[in-house]
Amino acid sequence: MKQQLIIIFLLLICCCLESIVVCSDSGKEELKADGSVLELDDSNFETAISTFDYIFVDFYAPWCGHCQRLSPELDLAAPVLANLEKPIVIAKVNADKFRRLATKYDLDGFPTLKIFTHGHPVDYYGPRKADLLVRFLKKFVAPDVSLLESDGAITNFVEMAGTYFPIYIGFGLNESMILEYAIKYKKKAWFSVAKDFSEEAMLAYDVYKAPALVAFHPTYNERNVFYGPFEDNFVEDYIKQNLLPLALPINYDTLKLLNDDEREVVLTVMEDESDEKSLALIKLLRAAASANRDLVFGYLGVKQWGEFSETFDVNKNTKLPKMVVWNKNEEYLTVIGSENLEDEDQGSQITQFIDGYRSGRTEKKRISGPSFMGFINSLIGVRTVYIIVFLVAVFMLIRSITNSEEYDVPQRKQRLSNDEASDTIPVNVDGHSYRPEDKED
Repeated sequence: MKQQLIIIFLLLICCCLESIVVCSDSGKEELKADGSVLELDDSNFETAISTFDYIFVDFYAPWCGHCQRLSPELDLAAPVLANLEKPIVIAKVNADKFRRLATKYDLDGFPTLKIFTHGHPVDYYGPRKADLLVRFLKKFVAPDVSLLESDGAITNFVEMAGTYFPIYIGFGLNESMILEYAIKYKKKAWFSVAKDFSEEAMLAYDVYKAPALVAFHPTYNERNVFYGPFEDNFVEDYIKQNLLPLALPINYDTLKLLNDDEREVVLTVMEDESDEKSLALIKLLRAAASANRDLVFGYLGVKQWGEFSETFDVNKNTKLPKMVVWNKNEEYLTVIGSENLEDEDQGSQITQFIDGYRSGRTEKKRISGPSFMGFINSLIGVRTVYIIVFLVAVFMLIRSITNSEEYDVPQRKQRLSNDEASDTIPVNVDGHSYRPEDKED
């Protein structure tokens, strides 16, 4: 009888194992890179991240408003990313329901986004609109340096790269000369080396001899060519200086590009950056930027972003265009006698402004205006602001409780001495608990 029970027990174990294998195999069959957003859970998550080389995972909660807004963007991006040469699969996990996964990957808010490369997670803090998400992730799976073997390969590479990031093309350049910097700045630019090319291809990028490194900004139709020396820090300096266009329009998106740039910003505030006079002024700013590579030249239209212009004391009575030098913190400089530009000979006035700045003929001023908090949000991220506010609130709460306890101690002692026999009942204060939905990433 005992032997029969053991046999039955072993048969049950075999059946269970077979069932698990079948379920696992069926789960694998369902996981296909068909352009749809995969819904993952505890049973198929590990299979998914091991099946696909690149998988972008949205850890969400159904009640989270930010998650709800992100969902349709992922639906739009998924088929585009699935058709890449190296496909990227988009998936999502209800981390509010599957808490084990939330704990394993240290989620601290919703949505939390991660890119799994061959099973290894990397936090994603990039854009969330479908088109920008695609642009960013395309770069993530691209080679550090693309090798281009023909004129057609150069054309295809530029078309594939798109217009959002700057493009670097080395003509007749050894890959090893830029590989280190291509890895370092991969999130900010495309890098390639043309091995075989015609003279026509060189002329198309304003190159008249090789070796040369071209920096190309498709959005702004700007090209700059570097002929060396290809040693020491010269190459990196050139790459860093050309990550931004010669004249950068300042807005919510481009402001963040200044975070890692150590140069000060020569900022020109104009009425409307799209009108004819402003377009002519922008051309002059590009020429000045080309001659002053140690500075970033930016421009800001009051019509495009009036609130931010108020940060530099611009109001309806201010004569425009106005030029300042901004350190990207809480101070900026005006050049005495050269703050405002007249309509005539603006090129000479810009030169005088730069000369006045370099000679120290300046006046220091503090940032002002109601847009300052908005600027801080854009610069350091909403998450950081919420953390700061939360810590301040906690500090104030602790201080308030401490003061309250100090005040109540004598009364508590008196009350207990008068009625020592009675039990003390703790008071439960009902407050609003912090929910992940209250935290914007």
